[in-house]
Amino acid sequence: MAASELYTKYARVWIPDPEEVWKSAELLKDYKPGDKVLQLRLEEGKDLEYCLDPKTKELPPLRNPDILVGENDLTALSYLHEPAVLHNLKVRFIDSKLIYTYCGIVLVAINPYEQLPIYGEDIINAYSGQNMGDMDPHIFAVAEEAYKQMARDERNQSIIVSGESGAGKTVSAKYAMRYFATVSGSASEANVEEKVLASNPIMESIGNAKTTRNDNSSRFGKYIEIGFDKRYRIIGANMRTYLLEKSRVVFQAEEERNYHIFYQLCASAALPEFKTLRLGNANYFHYTKQGGSPVIDGVDDAKEMVNTRQACTLLGISDSYQMGIFRILAGILHLGNVEFVSRDSDSCTVPPKHEPLTIFCDLMGVEYEEMAHWLCHRKLATATETYIKPISKLHAINARDALAKHIYANLFNWIVDHVNKALHATVKQHSFIGVLDIYGFETFEINSFEQFCINYANEKLQQQFNMHVFKLEQEEYMKEQIPWTLIDFYDNQPCINLIEAKMGVLDLLDEECKMPKGSDDSWAQKLYNTHLNKCALFEKPRLSNKAFIIKHFADKVEYQCEGFLEKNKDTVYEEQIKVLKSSKFKLLPELFQDEEKVLSPTSATPSGRVPLSRTAVKPAKARPGQASKEHKKTVGHQFRNSLHLLMETLNATTPHYVRCIKPNDFKFPFTFDEKRAVQQLRACGVLETIRISAAGFPSRWTYQEFFSRYRVLMKQRDVLGDRKQTCKNVLEKLIQDKDKYQFGKTKIFFRAGQVAYLEKIRADKLRAACIRIQKTIRGWLMRKKYMRMRKAAITIQRHVRGYQARCYAKFLRRTRAAVTIQKFQRMYVVRKRYQRMRATTIALQALLRGYMVRNKYQMMLREHKTVIIQKHVRGWLARLHYGRILKAIVYLQCCYRRMMAKRELKKLKIEARSVERYKKLHIGLENKIMQLQRKIDEQNKEYKSLLEKMSNLEITYSTETEKLRNDVERLRMSEEEAKNATNRVISLQEEIAKLRKELHQTQSEKKTIEEWADKYKHDTEQLVSELKEQNTLLKTEKEDLNRRIHDQAREITESMERKLVEETKQLELDLNDERLRYQNLLNEFSRLEERYDDLKDEMNLMVSIPKPGHKRTDSTHSSNESEYTFSSEITEAEDLPVRMEEPSEKKAPLDMSLFLKLQKRVTELEQEKQSLQDELDRKEEQALRAKAKEEERPPMRGAELEYESLKRQELESENKKLKNELNELQKALTETRAPEVTAPGAPAYRVLLDQLTSVSEELEVRKEEVLILRSQLVSQKEAIQPKNTMTDATLLLEDVQKMKDKGEIAQAYIGLKETNRLLESQLQSQKKSHENELESLRGEIQSLKEENNRQQQLLAQNLQLPPEARIEASLQHEITRLTNENLDLMEQLEKQDKTVRKLKKQLKVFAKKIGELEVGQMENISPGQIIDEPIRPVNIPRKEKDFQGMLEYKREDEQKLVKNLILELKPRGVAVNLIPGLPAYILFMCVRHADYLNDDQKVRSLLTSTINGIKKVLKKRGDDFETVSFWLSNTCRFLHCLKQYSGEEGFMKHNTPRQNEHCLTNFDLAEYRQVLSDLAIQIYQQLVRVLENILQPMIVSGMLEHETIQGVSGVKPTGLRKRTSSIADEGTYTLDSIIRQLNSFHSVMCQHGMDPELIKQVVKQMFYIIGAVTLNNLLLRKDMCSWSKGMQIRYNVSQLEEWLRDKNLMNSGAKETLEPLIQAAQLLQVKKKTDEDAEAICSMCNALTTAQIVKVLNLYTPVNEFEERVLVSFIRTIQVRLRDRKDSPQLLMDAKHIFPVTFPFNPSSLALETIQIPASLGLGFISRV
Repeated sequence: MAASELYTKYARVWIPDPEEVWKSAELLKDYKPGDKVLQLRLEEGKDLEYCLDPKTKELPPLRNPDILVGENDLTALSYLHEPAVLHNLKVRFIDSKLIYTYCGIVLVAINPYEQLPIYGEDIINAYSGQNMGDMDPHIFAVAEEAYKQMARDERNQSIIVSGESGAGKTVSAKYAMRYFATVSGSASEANVEEKVLASNPIMESIGNAKTTRNDNSSRFGKYIEIGFDKRYRIIGANMRTYLLEKSRVVFQAEEERNYHIFYQLCASAALPEFKTLRLGNANYFHYTKQGGSPVIDGVDDAKEMVNTRQACTLLGISDSYQMGIFRILAGILHLGNVEFVSRDSDSCTVPPKHEPLTIFCDLMGVEYEEMAHWLCHRKLATATETYIKPISKLHAINARDALAKHIYANLFNWIVDHVNKALHATVKQHSFIGVLDIYGFETFEINSFEQFCINYANEKLQQQFNMHVFKLEQEEYMKEQIPWTLIDFYDNQPCINLIEAKMGVLDLLDEECKMPKGSDDSWAQKLYNTHLNKCALFEKPRLSNKAFIIKHFADKVEYQCEGFLEKNKDTVYEEQIKVLKSSKFKLLPELFQDEEKVLSPTSATPSGRVPLSRTAVKPAKARPGQASKEHKKTVGHQFRNSLHLLMETLNATTPHYVRCIKPNDFKFPFTFDEKRAVQQLRACGVLETIRISAAGFPSRWTYQEFFSRYRVLMKQRDVLGDRKQTCKNVLEKLIQDKDKYQFGKTKIFFRAGQVAYLEKIRADKLRAACIRIQKTIRGWLMRKKYMRMRKAAITIQRHVRGYQARCYAKFLRRTRAAVTIQKFQRMYVVRKRYQRMRATTIALQALLRGYMVRNKYQMMLREHKTVIIQKHVRGWLARLHYGRILKAIVYLQCCYRRMMAKRELKKLKIEARSVERYKKLHIGLENKIMQLQRKIDEQNKEYKSLLEKMSNLEITYSTETEKLRNDVERLRMSEEEAKNATNRVISLQEEIAKLRKELHQTQSEKKTIEEWADKYKHDTEQLVSELKEQNTLLKTEKEDLNRRIHDQAREITESMERKLVEETKQLELDLNDERLRYQNLLNEFSRLEERYDDLKDEMNLMVSIPKPGHKRTDSTHSSNESEYTFSSEITEAEDLPVRMEEPSEKKAPLDMSLFLKLQKRVTELEQEKQSLQDELDRKEEQALRAKAKEEERPPMRGAELEYESLKRQELESENKKLKNELNELQKALTETRAPEVTAPGAPAYRVLLDQLTSVSEELEVRKEEVLILRSQLVSQKEAIQPKNTMTDATLLLEDVQKMKDKGEIAQAYIGLKETNRLLESQLQSQKKSHENELESLRGEIQSLKEENNRQQQLLAQNLQLPPEARIEASLQHEITRLTNENLDLMEQLEKQDKTVRKLKKQLKVFAKKIGELEVGQMENISPGQIIDEPIRPVNIPRKEKDFQGMLEYKREDEQKLVKNLILELKPRGVAVNLIPGLPAYILFMCVRHADYLNDDQKVRSLLTSTINGIKKVLKKRGDDFETVSFWLSNTCRFLHCLKQYSGEEGFMKHNTPRQNEHCLTNFDLAEYRQVLSDLAIQIYQQLVRVLENILQPMIVSGMLEHETIQGVSGVKPTGLRKRTSSIADEGTYTLDSIIRQLNSFHSVMCQHGMDPELIKQVVKQMFYIIGAVTLNNLLLRKDMCSWSKGMQIRYNVSQLEEWLRDKNLMNSGAKETLEPLIQAAQLLQVKKKTDEDAEAICSMCNALTTAQIVKVLNLYTPVNEFEERVLVSFIRTIQVRLRDRKDSPQLLMDAKHIFPVTFPFNPSSLALETIQIPASLGLGFISRV
């Protein structure tokens, strides 16, 4: 198919863009050949016309289908070009957060500028042993591939890591070395892998610095060779360095730093050991302050200094050497502060007593005057003479800086040499893996000699890379036997020739350096003359005569010639070096001592990075005049030689490439700058790899994968039995151009774009099929819908019409009824209306007439009241008028009378003045006096009568006065009331006025109020309705609240129960953690035992002649005995030192305190055992001596014996008598507890006193008898004088033998002496017993007294109480007393029970000893005696019934028993033919017999041999599942037997009475039970490892890769990295393989009789391994994260659950271990779009960690175009929702985790006496008892 045919409508293409480099667009119409313009629409919706190049008419590159975007391997892309590569890397980096991508054989690593959790040990274990294409791209995958190829191909490997500064080269190399160190381990105990990793901090401190692009930029290249032995374990390493940037020591650009070590020194200046260095802040020194950025954010230089020193110590650099290094470095800093003063233009000097130079000389141990002199002068040598010339200040500064650079370079080389010495392998190196961490292609605004060397090295590496890629491509074609033509690829040999060939750039540079007056300008002219216009790769800039341009493979680079010669020569004055060599400081001359013999690796280097060369250089002959000339090669020449050596090394190895990409220049995390990325992709050769791949057949499919993917394009008749032929036939039809594909042996090769074409055809076919299916289904659905609607419509019509007819009939009936109802209703209405109107009329008339009458009455009433008012008013007015008139008249009269009186007075005044007047007055006076006298008399009479009347009147007056006063008072009150009334009237009038006003207001308000009332009524009604509604709502709310309360109560109860369950679970987890820790310790202990055995075996193999007298004991035997002290062999002491050294060899973590405690306990128990052994030996010797003495003693006479027996009987009777008296006393005291019992004179008291007196009298009598006997003995001793110093018994015997007839006297004397001793001892014991009894009786008397006092106090208190309280108190007291007595009786009962049990055991022991004595006596009886006794016949059947369930064997048959029953036993035969656990029962029956014999040595020996035998079997056949399962089952059964028959009540509950009789009687084997439990734990862990090794290869293939549901998963195109096929071939594992293996495991365990609970634990562990391994691989494989794979996983899990149900193991907890895998599968299948989906995912995936959920979402990849990718925003939403979840940040599950195992007690119902021993076991030497 022509390429132009793919440019159809809706096809997507890439067009160049100045900002984004490439932009995606979509064709709006088909492209036709000849079109000059393409109609495109950009993704943002903008339309544009893309003009094609009229010359090339090259179409824009096509975009890959979305299904291929985000592939692990760039070569899997159908269209291989720059935009596809860039887009794929961007999608993986930004959307999926994947930093690694394959590009053929290259691993592209993009620096995320963020710490990612993908480098842990769990990730290393996941990649270990995996094929490179099976897992997602990773640096560990490249490292694993190199390690695997080294082991498989026996060929050295190289990992070449390159990239720009800041791209992550050093980190990638570091992780690769960490992978080798973790996977391979060390071959020795020197921890070489730790030293290899420890070299990184040292090299980073002295070789890394901060630049504008990277905070930890490596300023040198290095190649580390990691050496391996024949077993591919690390044995050592070697490092080569290249191009150290020396110029950084003396100069740093803005925002850059010097090497880290200088700032670490300055940060640690305050340390005591650094005081002598006289350091300070980094801003004080010229060499560290030029960049202006002395601090790196997030880096503590003081802490880094500690790490550097620790790494130096680990690598063997002593503290003295470290201080020497720091002295030199401090000296360099002080040297940088040395200043010069110009004397003239050509000379300068150092200021006198210059402090920096003084410090430098003190630190370096050189003379101040010499160094000051040679810093300002130089020596020139000519052919005839030598003279000293001063130099200018500028030259002096340059010389100072050159000296500092030279010192640092030599120190750098010295450190590298010492690191290499520390990493040097002590054994022969078998192979190595080299890790090359080297700079990438560099181009800056100003490029100098350093960039020239770097780009030269990259040209060489790119040439090697191109050749390797081309070679791999051709090998692939040849292997598949397809025709191929030579692929044209870019060959950069011309560029390399331009640089290194004869008359090349380097050659001309060296030649110019040799010229006396050579300069940069003359060298530039030579370059122009030699190469300009002659070499196409060499150009001259237009505007410069001091620069040149070279076309490198990546880009054109313009180099400035200035400084090339100086940097190539790297001049250092010889006189300064001589001064340093004469230093008293021994380390400083050591740096320069080898310069004349061997070229130092970095001695002659540019002011840039320095090569490491091992080439020897012959020293020049010392000639006069040559003293000041350089004696070394130029830097360019050295670099060229070292580069050639590096290329030779790389060509001799298999290379692996890692290209590091820097995504942006600002160190922003996960930010992708397309321009910068494209520059680096072009420079690092990734695009060249793509181009080479695209030039051939980049897309490759196996026939099976092609058939599975494109089966939809085939018809049924096209499918043949031969897949290869089927694929050929189909391809010939689909692709007409046969040059577009080739058929290989196992693969089909496609040209670029053909897979996309096939995908387009497949998608079109699937789309057409989908459309046809949709069309058919939609038509069927619509027809079904139409038929359903038609049928429904007919039914509805029928029902509607019937309904209408019924409604019409109903209407007619209702109409008729309505007319009748209306008639009566109207009549009723009219009648009601008439009656209402009549009643209304009458009511109105009545009301009206009443109203009129009331009005008339009111009128009459008003008129009457008006008349009365008028009457009173008129009277009041008349009286008022009369009063006014009267007042006026009186006034007038008064006025008139006054006037008349005034006139009369005037007249009288005038008359009084005249005599006549007086005469006239006196004429009538006499008459008048007479009249007056008469009147006086009359008046006196009247006066008297008046007095009488007056007195009467006074009486009446007084009465009336009182009345009047009262009236006055009343009137006053009435007046006040009237006043008040008037005031009230006034106020009432005012109020009336107000009320009138208010009335008007009230009337207006009444209207408003009525209106408001109506409104209020309406509102109230509405409010009432609302209140009713609210009431109903409140009722419902109340009900809801009640329900909620009930729910909350239930929830609280449930939460409490949940909390209780959680706390229980937490306690169980803590218990499991503790159990797991203990079992891990056991596992570590067993591992150390095995290691110890292996070391012993190796030592025995290495040592051909063993030491005489050395007896090797099995290490497991010795270690077990030393741990539990159950063996008495001597080898324990020999093995102990070895075990004490083991902790230093441990790799896994171990509880050292526990280990030391065990060792201490071992030693204590051994000492105790030795002391007990010595004591036992001593007791045996004493017993033997006593026995010998008894045999030597002659028999006593019969009379003495009789006397002795009588005395003994007498003493026994006395003892009985005393006991009886004591019992009587106790009885008397206990029977009567009254207060009077202990009183003086009481019966008990008298009895006690009588007994005491009798006892004291008896004691006095006995004492007198003893004194008499002693006196007799003394007299007898004095009578018999000894003759020698022998013992008393022998002396007496010898003396008596000398006497003739006095033998009986001697015997009597001896008997009497023994009798006296016996009596004395008995008397002493009786005295002690009596004293003890007396003390006890006194104590009882005292207690009784106290009790009596207490009772009396209680009685007195009770008497004071009322009767009810007295009764209650007495009852309470009685209850307390009875309770105390009950407790005392219970204690006594427990003591008696213990005593009874103890006596029973003693009785059994005595019965056994008596039986042994009887057997011994029977053996000693003579044959005649045996004949005299009657012989009873033996009843054999009856004997069978009396078996005790024991097996007897001889001590010497123990090894045979262990050999036949353990070591050589075949589990298969025992499991099939015999009862489960038979070996355990046999061993326990043997232990029972040894216990029955009370033979502790036999028990100990048998149990120890059994344990060691099981360990030997498991060590020998530990990889066999049947063997391990068999002995796990038997060990557990043996453990259960020891518990069941231990005699402990907790284990005897389920025993039968017969089984209880079989319990152990003499020994408590609880400690051995712990030993067996530990052994069972070790066996269980070994069983788990065995089944893990068996299941491991099956899990990924069966659970993930195999298509259990055929056709669901689609196979996507793969790249160069081969992926494990998901199609089931003959040798691949399927789910059925896993289930068959599980069935096999289960059946074997059941046959062996393993406990059901233990089987459940094993199954749970197996399912955990399956789930963990499957999930880990899912998380590391992008191709497995799809919707269809989720369906496959869920189906596989359902099959496993079905297996659990079939085996009745659903309650084993195995299903729960698969929960993370189930949730991961569900996560692959659920919708992943909206916030609701995010919420559902967060609630669903509770068994997955946040990292796992995000990882699955990032890896989710559609297999078909119909699936949609997960948006980045959705993943961010998930992360935000899961932000508060506290879970482990670990990505992978720990597949090596082993759940703690428990062995629940499982008693056996099998009777021991019924067990038969089959002859097949070969145990005829043991017999049933």
